[in-house]
Amino acid sequence: MVFYPQERIGLFIDGSNLYAAARALNFDIDYKRLLEIFADKGHLIRAFYYTALVEDQEYSPIRPLIDWLDYNGYTMVTKPTKEFTDASGRRKIKGNMDIELAIDVMEMSEHLDHVVLFSGDGDFRRLVEAVQRRGVRVTVVSTIRSQPPMVADELRRQADNFVELQDLQHSISRVNPNREYREDRQHATPANPHAYQEA
Repeated sequence: MVFYPQERIGLFIDGSNLYAAARALNFDIDYKRLLEIFADKGHLIRAFYYTALVEDQEYSPIRPLIDWLDYNGYTMVTKPTKEFTDASGRRKIKGNMDIELAIDVMEMSEHLDHVVLFSGDGDFRRLVEAVQRRGVRVTVVSTIRSQPPMVADELRRQADNFVELQDLQHSISRVNPNREYREDRQHATPANPHAYQEA
C-alpha cells in the first residue's frame, strides 16, 4: 500500500460488499484493527461505514455491529431497506447504499488527499475518476482471489492502487471470530450482519 505520512485519508466502507468479500475469503474482520492500520498510514480524517437496515424487525442481527462501530471511531450511514416483489412473485429486500457513499466521497474529497474505497462495485468507476480529477488519490480494497472475483475489472483499473483484501487478512482478521466483543457498548458481533440481498 502506498501512503504518505502527511496525507489526509478517508475510508469509505461499503458494508455488505466488504462483508461478502471477507466471507468469500473465509475470515471475519476486526474493525478496530482495520481502523488502527489506516490511522497509522497518515492523518485519518474520517471512516464511513454504509449499510441498510431492515425496518420493523424486533432484533436486527447487524444492530450490535452498528452500535459498536458508532462508538469506536466510525461514522455510520444507514437507511431502511425496501421490500418488493419481483416479476416471479418472490419477496426481495433491496438495500443499496451507492448514492450515499458517492455523495459523501464527493463532498469529503476537498478535505482529503487519499480516498480508500472498500468495495469492488464497478458502478463506482466514474466516482473514482471524478475524485481523481480533483487531485485525490484512490485506493480500492477488494478481492480478485474469490470465485468469482469480487472486484470489477474497470474499477480496479481506474484506481491509483488496488489492495487485495486477502493480503490484509493477517492484519485485520478477528483472532477468535466466535468470541463476543465486550468493548464499550458492543455486546456481540453478529454472525451474518448483511443477510439481505443488495439490488
